[in-house]
Amino acid sequence: MEMMARLVATPSVSSVSPSYDQSNAAVIALLAEWAEGLGFTVEVRDLPGHPGKQNLVATLGQGENGLVLAGHTDTVPYDEGRWRHDPFRLTEDGGRLYGLGVADMKAFFALTLEAVQGLGPRPLARPVVLLATADEESSMCGAIALAESGRALGRYAVIGEPTGLVPVRMHKGILMEAVRLVGRAGHSSDPALGNSALEGMHGVLSDLLDWRAELQAAHRDDTFAVPVPTMNLGRIGGGDNPNRICGECELHLDLRPLPGMRLTDLRGELRRRVERVAADRGLAWETRPLFAGIEAMETPAASVLVRALEDLTGSPAGAAAFGTEAPYLTALGMETVVWGPGDIAQAHQPDEYLALARVPRTVGLLQSLIERFCRD
Repeated sequence: MEMMARLVATPSVSSVSPSYDQSNAAVIALLAEWAEGLGFTVEVRDLPGHPGKQNLVATLGQGENGLVLAGHTDTVPYDEGRWRHDPFRLTEDGGRLYGLGVADMKAFFALTLEAVQGLGPRPLARPVVLLATADEESSMCGAIALAESGRALGRYAVIGEPTGLVPVRMHKGILMEAVRLVGRAGHSSDPALGNSALEGMHGVLSDLLDWRAELQAAHRDDTFAVPVPTMNLGRIGGGDNPNRICGECELHLDLRPLPGMRLTDLRGELRRRVERVAADRGLAWETRPLFAGIEAMETPAASVLVRALEDLTGSPAGAAAFGTEAPYLTALGMETVVWGPGDIAQAHQPDEYLALARVPRTVGLLQSLIERFCRD
């Protein structure tokens, strides 16, 4: 409880907006101190190009093919004035623990360290690795740097994102793109004086909606609550006055692909469709990523880790619509499952909370997991 309280009390907001963005170094320092006190070998890695951002890799035990218990140290910004409880003070109220990041997902670090502390004296046959990353909620720079290092940390990885202690072996990807068309402004009294980017975007929108229908007809997985890929046309802007032909127009869209759908393929198809519409109308065009994107993730149902978590929790592994750092850990050769004590419905919300009853259960399950993968 003391560790959770100190983690919640240490701000570590990450945001694409510089006015909100903060360092995570103070959280990393706390985790490093506690891990060293338990006998872990601790590495703190600064992230080049991201001042004040750090990853932590703490290893207990020797050998290979260990178990990685992973999470991100950052939180989203919070809505000042909408919290009933202080977001930076762990508050117990009505069987719940309130605080910014307590569900998503600072508490997982404290519960992991508590589980390790409670292990018996028998030595580990394979290592336990505590992995803490930066900026999952914004740039993913921590996970990207880890993947680019190419260093394998273990054979199995559990990411403690909020899943209500139900193992998640699949999640959708995230692709957020901007589409920009450039035409020619002119006086609205004579259409021949310009070339409307806004009317051109109407053609792009129609084509994208057709593409969405094609994707949903071709791809389906009923494991997901929303079993098809989704495309949201989230923002549009263009022009400056009703009596001027619109010279520029920009659209922002969000596409959530299913496992098996690659971001590079989707970006290529988006470019081809925009290029075709723009060429027909004589418009300049570009598409650009709004962020690097997250690949969809799928760990096979027959995975040893999936089956172990199903056995320990009594819950079949499922799928999630939200993205995580799992694809980056999978790229390093680890079987990865998302599993943590919080609930996704509480993430990013005022008065974020973790059910108090989940605390001892999570510690016990983590100890059983460590026993199974690092001792037996």
